[in-house]
Amino acid sequence: MQKYEMLMLLVNDLEDEAKEAEIKKYADIVAAMGGNVEATDKWGTKKLAYAIEDKTEAYYVLMTFRAPGATVAELDRVAGISGNILRRVITKVEE
Repeated sequence: MQKYEMLMLLVNDLEDEAKEAEIKKYADIVAAMGGNVEATDKWGTKKLAYAIEDKTEAYYVLMTFRAPGATVAELDRVAGISGNILRRVITKVEE
């Protein structure tokens, strides 16, 4: 299995429980597709370089995981239709 990192920018207006639920949703997708989450770093609220959907701040989360390649496509698809994710990027980590 390949190692990946997913950086998510969550809507900052969410309650803490909703942020945790959103993060858990992506970790559950990784687990359901045969992968495992190695680390979840919550960077907290940061100012955006430019406004995204009229938001000037976002809650940054970096999730490091190992999973099959098909997991990346599913994570990207789910994040793309989620109203709570402003931006996301998934990169392969070279070891």
